[in-house]
Amino acid sequence: MMKKLNLVLALALVLVTTTSCFEDFDDNATPTININDFVWKAMNATYLYKSEIPDLADTRFNTDEEYSEYLNSFSSPEAIFGSLLYLPQTVDKFSRIYDNYFDILNAQEGTTLTKGFEFNLYLVPGSETEIFGAVTLVLNNSVADNAGLQRGMIFRAVDGEPLTLSNRVSLLSQNSYTLNFADYDTNGTEDIIEDDTVILNGVSLNLTGEVYTENPVHIAETINVEGTQIGYLMYNSFNNNFDSQLNNAFAGFAADNVSELVVDLRYNGGGSVQTAVYLASMITGQFQGEIFSKLFYNDNLSENDRDYLFAVSIEGTGIINSLNLNKVYVLTTNARTASASELLINSLRPYIDVVVIGENTVGKTQASILMFDSPGLFTPEDADPTHTYALQPLVANSVNVNEVAVPSDGLAPDFFLREVSFKLGTLGDVNEPLLAQAIADITGAGIQLFDDYRLENSVTISPFLGPIEQSMFIE
Repeated sequence: MMKKLNLVLALALVLVTTTSCFEDFDDNATPTININDFVWKAMNATYLYKSEIPDLADTRFNTDEEYSEYLNSFSSPEAIFGSLLYLPQTVDKFSRIYDNYFDILNAQEGTTLTKGFEFNLYLVPGSETEIFGAVTLVLNNSVADNAGLQRGMIFRAVDGEPLTLSNRVSLLSQNSYTLNFADYDTNGTEDIIEDDTVILNGVSLNLTGEVYTENPVHIAETINVEGTQIGYLMYNSFNNNFDSQLNNAFAGFAADNVSELVVDLRYNGGGSVQTAVYLASMITGQFQGEIFSKLFYNDNLSENDRDYLFAVSIEGTGIINSLNLNKVYVLTTNARTASASELLINSLRPYIDVVVIGENTVGKTQASILMFDSPGLFTPEDADPTHTYALQPLVANSVNVNEVAVPSDGLAPDFFLREVSFKLGTLGDVNEPLLAQAIADITGAGIQLFDDYRLENSVTISPFLGPIEQSMFIE
């Protein structure tokens, strides 16, 4: 709490110092100008890459009129926000502006309007426009789960309309639709993808989104393999509202005398920095009080630079259940393993052996804070009632104890293994490819189990991401 208070005070001073010469637009401007004013001032005070953006310089405007003219030159809050981002195609791909902060606050709590499943999209073999989907994750007790949807099911059309690159967003963004399923056939060839087919099979399922709160501890179970107790944790979000459930999972692992651990982060787009610290402390336990990671802010806020230490307890929960391991296996994918997931891997590596199985991660090393047009900036209390815009800019850089950041092209796996649409396997099953690779390394059964030509040649389409995926929050 003290760290957050210090940051609020620092920002208040920065806002007063850098904008005192500019008028308050609340009483004499259009709502759009009011919001543009909020966007510029918040970015000027907090943005990690402020020094790289000339329009954010403290000396950018000499008069109220010049500042007002600048704000008026943008047709929308999104336009001015986008203009202030540093290399948005390569460096800052992650700062966000939202027009309804209530949706984001709910998402941070783990509550969204959802059908309860995730999927990957692929080009149909031999086509450059037609696509199909493969269900990768079905959330426990969700609409999809209760309707019988299962991981590995293939769909080729929505509402009877074949999926293509041009219609996929409109069809799959509907709150209610019917999935039309298909069968994937390799036609008996093991190394030629061009003759594979994806044919509708007449099976369909209607799904309608509902408000749902996800417990990110999707699976926590102990697997006995040749006398070795292996803990398997499928963890989908660093959500601090479920820290006690995460800690309980490790209590179960400890009770089972787990000596090896597989942490499945393949669909974990990030979340709370502090929760990442807690998870690292559960995996280990022998580094209490040592530096886990560091955060560096921009020059305006450098006094808030912070070291995160391995923890002993969780506020409001109690003592952390630690396994005291010297090695952990982490499962990853290149489109969804991001942010706090990468923080965990990167910051554990100076201390223990972290074996990554899967694909290169997303490559996000920066942290953000949700900001409102309110006196407190970090809370919607007393926010401007004329709009519900909020910002989530990158405000700090995260590094490990050796001050090494996650590379922009992601963390490379020790064992490269891509999920294949037609043989995804069951999560938590010893034969599921990524988990099987971890078990093979644990037991010494093999170095690289799966070498499928299709791993390199199946074409994956950019995924549909949730509102806060690939985010790392400072609390």
